[in-house]
Amino acid sequence: MKRTGILLFILLITIAGVSSSCKKSNFLSKGNLSFSVDTLVFDTVFTTIGSTTQQFKIYNKEKKTVNIEEIELMGGVNSPFSMNIDGDIGTTLTDIEIEGEDSLFAFIEVTLNINSQTLPMIIEDSIRFRTNGVDQYVKLAVWGQDMYYHYSNFQSGILSLEEGTWPNDKPHVIYGAAIIDSAKALNIQAGTHIYLHKNALLYNYKGTLNINGTLGNEVTFQGDRLEALYDDVPGQYYGIYFQEARPSVIDYAIIKNGTSGVHLYSKDALASGYTLTMTNTIIENNARYGVFIYSGSKVKAENCLITKNGNHALLVLEGGDFFFNHCNLLGYGTGDAATPAVGISNFYNDYTNNVTNIGSINEGKIYNSVIYGNQTSEIVFDTIPDAAITLSFDIRNCLIKRTPEATDNYYLNIFWNNNPLFDDVTNDDYLFPASSALNNNANPFFQPTPNLDIKGLPRGASPDIGAYEN
Repeated sequence: MKRTGILLFILLITIAGVSSSCKKSNFLSKGNLSFSVDTLVFDTVFTTIGSTTQQFKIYNKEKKTVNIEEIELMGGVNSPFSMNIDGDIGTTLTDIEIEGEDSLFAFIEVTLNINSQTLPMIIEDSIRFRTNGVDQYVKLAVWGQDMYYHYSNFQSGILSLEEGTWPNDKPHVIYGAAIIDSAKALNIQAGTHIYLHKNALLYNYKGTLNINGTLGNEVTFQGDRLEALYDDVPGQYYGIYFQEARPSVIDYAIIKNGTSGVHLYSKDALASGYTLTMTNTIIENNARYGVFIYSGSKVKAENCLITKNGNHALLVLEGGDFFFNHCNLLGYGTGDAATPAVGISNFYNDYTNNVTNIGSINEGKIYNSVIYGNQTSEIVFDTIPDAAITLSFDIRNCLIKRTPEATDNYYLNIFWNNNPLFDDVTNDDYLFPASSALNNNANPFFQPTPNLDIKGLPRGASPDIGAYEN
C-alpha cells in the first residue's frame, strides 16, 4: 500500500506538471506585437523644457494572452526620453501581459539638455519589445532647439532685466517675464522668434521697446508648445504689456495665441507722442483682446490686421487716445463671450473701492478701416460725459457692421453693413474681389496713406479700405 501511495503521488505530480505545461502552451500566444506607429516623432522641443506627453498603442491581435518578456528604453538612464507603459515607469520593464485582442498605452516624454548650438538638432532613441524571444522596436525622434532663456519670478525677487539688442540666431523663450526696466531700451531684430510659457509676458515698465521686423522676416510671438495640437490654442501666455512706457515701436510682428496681444496701461507723463506706434502687424487668436488701451495710453496703428480674438480686437477702457488707419479690426472670435470687434469706454467701475474712474479720449480716430465680424454690431461706445474730460471721435471712410446704423456726427462717409467679401476668413485670407465695398473707397487725404499695404503692395491714388490692397 505504501508503494502504491508513492506511485500515485508521483503520478499526480507528473499530471500537474503536464497540466501546467499545457496551460502555458494553450493560454499564451506564440505571436508577436503590433504598434500604432513605427516611429514616434516630437516636433521642436526647447532645451531644458519638457515636451507634452505623446502616446502610442501596443496591440495583441491574437486571441490568446501574450507575455512581453522585456520592454527596454535603449538609451537607458542617459536617454532624454522617458516611458510609462500603462502606469509602469522605468527604463526596463519585465513580464507585462496583454490579454487577447487587447492593447496597452505607452506614454512618452522628452527633456533635452542645453547644447549651445544655434541650429536645430535631431535626437533619436528606441524602445525594444521582446516577446517570445523576438525583438521589435518603436523608434523615437525629436527635433531639439537651443534657445535664449529669460526668467523672472517676482515673488522670489528674480528679475530678467532686458536692454540692448536681442540676437536673432536662436529663439527666445520667456518664463514669467522678460522686463524692460525704467529708462531702458530693448531692440528686437527682424526674424526673431519669441516663445512664451504659460502666463508669461514681455513687460515694458517705463522703458522703450522697439520691435523691428520686416516683410517676410517678421518678429513672432507665440506659446512655447510647438506641437501641432497647440497651433490654434489661445491663452497660452499673457502678451506684451506696456506700463507708463516711453514711445515704442512694433513693425512687422505676428502676435498670436496669447491672452491680450498688446496691453497698454497709462503713459509716460513726460512723453507727448504715442505710447506705441504699430505698423504692418498681425494680432490674432488671443483669448481676450487684440489691443487693450487702458487709462491714458496713446496708440497709432497702420496696416494692421487684428482678428479672431476672444473678446475685442480693440478695447479702450477708462480713456486713452487712438488713431487707426488702414486697419482690419475684426471679430470672428470663437469664444463663448464673443463681443463686438471695437469697444470704446472712457470709464472703469472700481467695485473694490466703490469708485468710478473717468478719463479723456482726446484723439479717437479710425480712418480707412474695416470693422466687421459675426456680431450684429461690431462697434460699441459706452462713455460718461464730464466737464473735466474730453471726448473726441472722428471715424471716416470705413466699412462698419452695425445695426442700427449710427447717426453720430463724427461718422463720415461710412459704408454701413456692406459685406467685405473676404476670400476665406476661416483660413485667414482677408483679400477681396473688385466687387467689394473695400475696393477704391479709402481716402488718402485725411492722413498720409502708407505707400504700401501690409503685404508690400503699392497703394494707388484710390486706395482700398483696410490693411490689404486689392
